[in-house]
Amino acid sequence: MAGWNADTAAGPVGSGTVTLVEGSSFCISFANGDISPEHPHGVFHEDTRILSRWNLAVNGRSLEPLTAAMKEPYRALFIGRVPQSNGYADTPLIVERLREVGAGILEKITIRNYSSEAAECLVALTVESDFADLFEVKEARVQRHWDQSRQYNSHSLTITGVWREVLKCVVVKGSGADITANGLKYRAVVPPHGVWSTLLSVGPRDERGAIPATSFIQPPADEVSQSDRRRQEWVAKIPKVHMGNHSIERTLQRSYDDLGALRITDPAHPERVVVAAGAPWFMTLFGRDSLWASQMALAVDPSLALGTLQTLADRQGSVVDPISEEEPGKILHEVRLGVSSGLALGGKSVYYGSVDATPLFVLALGSVSRWGFAKDTIAALLPHADRALDWIRDYGDKDGDGFVEYQRLNEQGLVNQGWKDSWDGINFADGTMAEPPIALCEVQAYVYTAFVSRAWMAYDDGDTALAARLNDKAAELKRRFNEQFWLPDRGYFAIALDGNKRPVDACASNMGQCLWHGILDEDKVPLVVERLMSPEMFSGWGVRTLASDMGAYNPASYHNGSVWPHDNALIVAGLLRCGYVEEAQRIATALLEAADYANGRLPELFCGFSRDHVPEPVPYPTACSPQAWAATTPLLLMTSLMRYDAHIPRGGFWMDPVLPASYGDLHISNAPMATGRITIDIKGSEPSVRGLPEGIEFHRGHRPWYTELLEQELARLTTDDQ
Repeated sequence: MAGWNADTAAGPVGSGTVTLVEGSSFCISFANGDISPEHPHGVFHEDTRILSRWNLAVNGRSLEPLTAAMKEPYRALFIGRVPQSNGYADTPLIVERLREVGAGILEKITIRNYSSEAAECLVALTVESDFADLFEVKEARVQRHWDQSRQYNSHSLTITGVWREVLKCVVVKGSGADITANGLKYRAVVPPHGVWSTLLSVGPRDERGAIPATSFIQPPADEVSQSDRRRQEWVAKIPKVHMGNHSIERTLQRSYDDLGALRITDPAHPERVVVAAGAPWFMTLFGRDSLWASQMALAVDPSLALGTLQTLADRQGSVVDPISEEEPGKILHEVRLGVSSGLALGGKSVYYGSVDATPLFVLALGSVSRWGFAKDTIAALLPHADRALDWIRDYGDKDGDGFVEYQRLNEQGLVNQGWKDSWDGINFADGTMAEPPIALCEVQAYVYTAFVSRAWMAYDDGDTALAARLNDKAAELKRRFNEQFWLPDRGYFAIALDGNKRPVDACASNMGQCLWHGILDEDKVPLVVERLMSPEMFSGWGVRTLASDMGAYNPASYHNGSVWPHDNALIVAGLLRCGYVEEAQRIATALLEAADYANGRLPELFCGFSRDHVPEPVPYPTACSPQAWAATTPLLLMTSLMRYDAHIPRGGFWMDPVLPASYGDLHISNAPMATGRITIDIKGSEPSVRGLPEGIEFHRGHRPWYTELLEQELARLTTDDQ
């Protein structure tokens, strides 16, 4: 488990690799399509590597890669050529491998002969399945060896593995192949200027040898695949965007595609769709990541946030367990499937070592409650929100100082348990690491918003007494926060308080997230904004996680100087809330320009080198891509710049766009709103809306934040009572 605490970044997959993802399954390969167990490659399903070697040779030679074109997040076309045995550079044999990933893979191999003579080809696929756990592959420490058996016939090769009492099985099929224990072979003659092709499939079987309901099955010739059908349903459901700036339009479309591919379902409730954290290593439910991603995508599909909340509520902590760090009311950090649970954090299938997922659960429920779901749907989740608030009081703030802190409960758990969860992510200005228990500044902001969110839901329900009590708790937290986290001699907020209640005085991006929550005193906001936009913090591509004049700064580190798109999107939302339009536009535009260098896809993070020093964003070697936060960053940037805010129970939504002129006109159709779909047009700064459902009004303007609105409503009630 030292690997987790050494660095929570994704393990390296190597340069030139191609990652395909669909739900909880993914595939990592070389650029020629080959998969090798000597590298962190494979086809993974439910956290198990079901295919560890998949090497194609034609006439005894591996393919020389020419290109790997991603058609969808789950499908790629690999094109390579067969090297000549006589050493000539050019070859008449071009090989295409069209691969689609689901619960396994489908692969169509096509050989094109550009010669005027027929070509005899021995096409061989070498196949291995080691059933390694995802964590073993990620950390390059495959230790368990499964007892294997192989059965083959003229139709298929079945590889079965047994480890202790666990049995796993994978079946490889290839019509017309000569199948052996080691793989499949074809003897083909490709006509002059002709084509030869075949179709192969690889899929898991359960312990009884049956095909799982989620398995990847070749559809009939006249039907689309399950992945294509799933994508078509997603495309029909989400808004359609057209922009004058086609680069930004491409980035938004890529975000839609990636978000669609990152959706997974709760096996116990297939109707609930949630967002996985990211590929390749985190294709599972995470508390913090899934909550933030679905929150950031509310305007695209509010049901993602609802499904995430319902799924997390079912797994809310109920007992005290120091091994998994479960506590009553606590929201989980991550879920792992199958045998991997023994290698996962805390040694169990569910790990709870997250300090921020619990307040974020209440925050997200508050947001979802404003998007028009049935009252009984929201009411069913309120007891879980109240249990989350109980956790904040009873376990999050163990020392009773009014702040929520973390300290891991066992040596296998995460050292740091906020979003900057690498072992060295929280440090002082001189680079010294902070010692726990640690109270992060942004976590206090999340707690503040959790109090306000629950107060709003109480107020909407007519429980003004509860609303007033929670509003008072929020106000007291805000007062204490500004007293103890503010560094008057530095002009910014401490990233945290350490175990001795000392302010951890590093200048970090965390305080930027606090802008959106409204926990900062107004007189301190201008100084925070000035610091965020300083050359030490703003790289030209985004706000760094740590200022360049800090002792621990490293532009190529995971959390100490890198740029995280989701972090910046939340900062942009906060800047706009506080009225700093120009600064918000500058950051948003920089991020969207950075996406251009990666074909419209923002990665999990990139390095923090200055744009003046390096004219292109420098990739971080082990960044997840696609990743849920990053995929939803462009969506939040756009809705923030639109100043788009819905409160369906109160019969309306608000919009006051401040899109930069370089973005061009914006047209959005099929946007969800209450029980209907609306069309939005923004020309310059002028919005118009068509197709409003009955009872919903569009308000042109920037709505006051919920904190201020709640205070106004409660003050009005007090005045009326008098």
